[in-house]
Amino acid sequence: MPSAQSATRVLGLAVLTLLATAPRAAAAGGWSLAPAGGGRPSFYAEGAPGAVLQDTVSVTNRGGHPVTVRLSGTGVPVAFAEPTVRVPARTRADVPFTVTVPSGAAPGDRPGTLVAKDADGRTATVRVRLRVGGPTLTALTVEHVAVHGDRITYELVNRGTTVLVPKLAVRADGVFGRDLLDRAPRTLPVRLAPGSRTELSEPWPGHPALDAVDVRLTATAGGARDTGVARARFVPWGAVAGTAGALAAGAAVTVVRLRRRRADQATAGPLSMEAELTGAAR
Repeated sequence: MPSAQSATRVLGLAVLTLLATAPRAAAAGGWSLAPAGGGRPSFYAEGAPGAVLQDTVSVTNRGGHPVTVRLSGTGVPVAFAEPTVRVPARTRADVPFTVTVPSGAAPGDRPGTLVAKDADGRTATVRVRLRVGGPTLTALTVEHVAVHGDRITYELVNRGTTVLVPKLAVRADGVFGRDLLDRAPRTLPVRLAPGSRTELSEPWPGHPALDAVDVRLTATAGGARDTGVARARFVPWGAVAGTAGALAAGAAVTVVRLRRRRADQATAGPLSMEAELTGAAR
């Protein structure tokens, strides 16, 4: 795409060109969408933040009837010279458009799409790849690590300017034994765009029944590296509850016995005194 730094809007209108070739099948109901000029399967644009880049897209109608399509863009800021284009039969419409690189955008790639849709709901698309210029930065963090029974949850955050495909290594050490969990680095099935965050989890079906454990998750990608740590205590609460219940029951029996003994003593005291008085009188 040629650069137009000072451009603030798209100039010009769609140019209609009569096709000299015979009609042939097209992508969407007799019409198609493609980069102007031929030979390009998609658009590529590159510029610094704030730049306005210009190119042209072609709507080709090889059918025998006129077609009206509405143009739009997704993923990147796009403006068309004519958002709605009526293309006569066997005619091509070349529509200029601009892509504006967002101000303050981080360097790196941004995918987008140009979309054309006719009155019957049929669509055709062309991919746009926008590369934002500037220095690249690779940065990755592991956050919010937590152990929930047989699962370890965590978040990966891409704090750089490049797309990352991270690898993860997992290790857990306990008080009663080290190397409770030791998983070598493996590639995760995720692609982290710059500034994106994703929540993931690691299964741990063989965790200890009783131990205090330190869990370390280490993520690497493109030279970036970070480690997240969590501490967890595994306690067999069923056994603890049973022991506590037995202790409580024993304490209750002891209290009952003490109360009965005190009651017996209170009753026996007056009777013994009365017997002594009776003996003295005799």
